Amino acid sequence: MSEQQHEESIKKISGMYEDWFLDYASYVILERAIPSIFDGLKPVQRRIMHSMRELEDGRYNKVANIVGNTMKYHPHGDMAITDAMVQIGQKELLIDTQGNWGNILTGDGAAAARYIEARLTPFALEVVFNPKTTEWLPSYDGRNKEPDNLPVKFPLLLTQGVEGIAVGLSTKILPHNFNEVIDASINYLRGKKFVLYPDFLTGGYIDVSDYNDGQRGGKVRVRAKIQQEDKLTLKITEIPFGTTTGSLIDSILKANDKGKIKIKKIEDNTSEFVEILVHLSPGISPDKMIDALYAFTDCEISISPNACVINVNRPEFLNVSEILRRNTENTVELLKRELEIELNELQEQWHFSSLERIFIENRIYHDIEEEETWEGVIQAIDKGLKPFTGHLLREVTEEDIVRLTEIRIKRISKFDLDKAQQFLESLEEKIEKVKFHLANLIDYAVDYFKNLKTKYGKGRERKTEIRVFDNIDATKVAVANVRFYVDKSEGFIGTSLRKDEFLFECSDIDDIIVFRNDGVMMVSKVDAKTFVGKGIIHIAVWQKNDKRTIYNLIYRDGKNGPSYMKRFAVTGITRDKEYDLTNGTKGSELLYFSANPNGEAEVVQILLKPNQRLKKLKLDINFSELAVKGRASKGNLVTKYPVKKVELKEEGVSTLAPRKIWFDDTVKRLNADGRGELLGAFKGTDKILTINDKGDAKLTSFDLSNRYDDELLTIEKWRPEKPISCIYYDAEKERYFVKRFLLEDTLNPQTFYFSEHPNSFVEMVTTQKIPVVDLIFSKVKGVEREMETVNLEEFITVKGIKAQGNQLTTYKIKQINLHPAPEEPEEEELPKIEPDELDGATGEQASLFDFPRKQAENGEENQEEKE
Repeated sequence: MSEQQHEESIKKISGMYEDWFLDYASYVILERAIPSIFDGLKPVQRRIMHSMRELEDGRYNKVANIVGNTMKYHPHGDMAITDAMVQIGQKELLIDTQGNWGNILTGDGAAAARYIEARLTPFALEVVFNPKTTEWLPSYDGRNKEPDNLPVKFPLLLTQGVEGIAVGLSTKILPHNFNEVIDASINYLRGKKFVLYPDFLTGGYIDVSDYNDGQRGGKVRVRAKIQQEDKLTLKITEIPFGTTTGSLIDSILKANDKGKIKIKKIEDNTSEFVEILVHLSPGISPDKMIDALYAFTDCEISISPNACVINVNRPEFLNVSEILRRNTENTVELLKRELEIELNELQEQWHFSSLERIFIENRIYHDIEEEETWEGVIQAIDKGLKPFTGHLLREVTEEDIVRLTEIRIKRISKFDLDKAQQFLESLEEKIEKVKFHLANLIDYAVDYFKNLKTKYGKGRERKTEIRVFDNIDATKVAVANVRFYVDKSEGFIGTSLRKDEFLFECSDIDDIIVFRNDGVMMVSKVDAKTFVGKGIIHIAVWQKNDKRTIYNLIYRDGKNGPSYMKRFAVTGITRDKEYDLTNGTKGSELLYFSANPNGEAEVVQILLKPNQRLKKLKLDINFSELAVKGRASKGNLVTKYPVKKVELKEEGVSTLAPRKIWFDDTVKRLNADGRGELLGAFKGTDKILTINDKGDAKLTSFDLSNRYDDELLTIEKWRPEKPISCIYYDAEKERYFVKRFLLEDTLNPQTFYFSEHPNSFVEMVTTQKIPVVDLIFSKVKGVEREMETVNLEEFITVKGIKAQGNQLTTYKIKQINLHPAPEEPEEEELPKIEPDELDGATGEQASLFDFPRKQAENGEENQEEKE
């Protein structure tokens, strides 16, 4: 070989790697990780199902035997096949399992393949297989045939869901509800709109606001179902999809170790159903802890779907609706092919039965008695049939004639013409029925789906409840897990300054606001040690968008300038940026400062330095007479004369309007954003009244972190002077009773209804001032008593909460209707300042004092968003 020929035979290694990698990537995508759009199965799943159908005899098979048989088709290890089979079995749709198949709730694995058994479910046998409509391919070693796609007549991909990681792409299709998928298919076939949302065997709650039909870029939020057992115990009864009780408990313990939450202990009582008890430390709010669990643990997780499928050897990204449409169309096509095959078989059966009848009835078999050759026999039969074959569906073939020669003498001798005619007529009826189904294929498909729902839909109701989640502010529910200190002499703050002055406990994710005596303010994240400058006069935890905390201050403009006063809120900042609250003149200084969490406005006394032009050296200033403006405003002039001292003269009261509170029934939470039903305007001591169907009344604060259950009969602002009216049925006495009572001002639950009889119940609870009801009576011996109207205020006086009450009537009641409440006048609200639109406010009020002053300049707030 010449040197030139030798050089040409050399191939670069980089080129080999490129080819090999592309081959490997294609193999992983097409043959391992991504499901087919047609049957919704990965290759290993398809081979397992085909292998189970091969072994199917109605009895359970050892999984080890099924796995061994599957290895004829799947060129991988037995463990990979076993794991894939267990995953299918745990979805409780295609495989009927026996033995320990693991637990999706606890994450426990299945027993070894030699100990567990399986067989196909009736659903799988009906829906997944049909050799007549299956296209076959040779197996990897050429010894067997395997299906290219199983003829699945159902949107299996959406019902089971799938997850897989290939080379360069992945797929994640969430499972959907069996019955809802069938309903969606029926709606699509009927030309109606449909929508599908995920449903998980683990239950829980799901927020599908951003689901985006399962496409890339969408997401769902999934939450555990948490109930409050008592003041010190929470119970988790359902967990998010993708977690286990073990992983959930680990995340809770991890959050506790980091100090994000504070729990006493956690107890796992899970067996058939999930039961995790979270025991709280004394003094911890259960409502706040539920929010904290959602914020800092796996009690809430976010899942990003990514619907990638294989469509004719190519990966394709679709949405859930498109997958359902294609699966439904594929089902219709498979049903059509089955009908066409059935029609052809029936017609062939009719053809040969007719031919057999002609052959026997006309004794054509006698025509072959003289023939000595096979060709002569065939020709004789063919000649004898010709006069009678005009009505057949097709021409008579040699194969038909051969089959006639194979009819036994016994069958010919016992041939019954009437039975043969009846059989032909029954075939004709079946043929007409199949033709009718083909002509009305969509109706046939709809009936097919309805039949599936009837046969297999029971017990497959939705398990995951769809809700809209409220957004939890982590800083508001984080437990105070660090101690915060200040070194005023050096101007440092932080959690590591243990030798210096202790301020308060806070969370390590909080923001801290600092004010200095030179009029500078800044906000910084909690850290071990942060320099904020000397002259610190106020440090506190800062909440973004806090419009209720109002800061009052008086500052001197420059070393010898006039003094100004201002009120402002701090709702948005840039962290670690210094904000000058004065007019910016060098030498400016704060003469007075106060932080007021509920907008309090105090009265202060200003002592002026002696001056021969001044007769009055003491001035009283009431901050309530000053408007709340932006923090960058210059403020109002107090005096142009030097100030000796400013003293607090009178504690302040809130100048903010009562806070309007709404109840959002969707998320069962309070809010101040106008979502849901307006409960009223609340001041600091006002309370929320809730009444449930168990006969419990409870007063709570109007804290926005409060959580309310689904069994509420009433939720409203509590007015102590308004009695509560209740009508209840006492099953033991078989009578309705009515009672009216007032609640005590306590946060403990107050029970107003006691009955151990299982058939007793609360019929109606109302807080109307003058409740009026209509009593509709049942017929007695065919006689109907006239309706009676009862004014409950006149019927019974207000008594104690534990009183039995008065019997409403002796007659048998059919229905009780409460009259609508008359409109009550709204509460009068004082025209106080509500700092909802403070930032950006400019301008100033007239001076409060009758002595010369310089006109204040307008300032303008420059609000910046927190980073």
